[in-house]
Amino acid sequence: MSYKTFDFTVADHVAQIVFNRPDKANAMILSFWQEMVDVFAEIDDRTDIRAVVISSTGRHFTGGLDLSAFGNIAGDMLTGDRGRVGEQFRRAVAEMQESFAVIDKCRVPVLAAIQGGCVGGGVDLISACDMRYATADSWYCIQEINIGMTADVGTLQRLPHLIPSGLVRELAYTGRRMAANEALQSGLVNQLFDSQDAMLAHVLEVARTIASKSPLAIHGTKEMLNYTRDHSVADALNYMQVWQSGMFLTADLMEAITAQQQKREPTFADLLPAKKIVRKGRR
Repeated sequence: MSYKTFDFTVADHVAQIVFNRPDKANAMILSFWQEMVDVFAEIDDRTDIRAVVISSTGRHFTGGLDLSAFGNIAGDMLTGDRGRVGEQFRRAVAEMQESFAVIDKCRVPVLAAIQGGCVGGGVDLISACDMRYATADSWYCIQEINIGMTADVGTLQRLPHLIPSGLVRELAYTGRRMAANEALQSGLVNQLFDSQDAMLAHVLEVARTIASKSPLAIHGTKEMLNYTRDHSVADALNYMQVWQSGMFLTADLMEAITAQQQKREPTFADLLPAKKIVRKGRR
């Protein structure tokens, strides 16, 4: 499947999503929101993908929501029955939230490589990723408050799990820019790099390392980390018991042990394709 707002390639079990509208600061036009759902449906369908890297082109990772593309939607809200228009808009927000929820729910780790500005919806997007790496000139802004609205597609829900709550509130209330060094010190990003090329080389190496591990074990690890984030320790430990009872006895475990004994790199089979009942993605 081809995409309009980004390029999509797969090599060495690693998928790359590269935003390709640098002349528009990679702003998120209407088609972007559907394409994100579509590409992650494709990723989930493919058994050869074990890690995903999201990167960008040009000076900025993304300028966030393309407001010009949403002018008609805002105009429609000013007419018609207030209750019905409100219910309709609620469903529109839910659809936009799903465009980043697919990152969070993806069964393989998703890594973000950020350069320049990461604005508005960009913060929503990277908050849903497993890890974030950035250039030393990167900066971050919860832009929504600066245009008179509340951030609504994931930043306020996910960012408090990544950095201190007080800092989240400061950024969300003031709309100020957070520089790269502060992002590193707060734990938002894992590492800073002097150039985009150096960053991408490192991120792809991390992704390839992840792809070399048992895909079943990686999937289980992401599942447990996400579940623990959203539940109590006791609930998460109980879920771990249930998960291990079904997933522990796998050929991957014996292959890893055998490879260690033989002093070689292990080779793991891909996960099985899903048995599709309900299709996600492009309608």
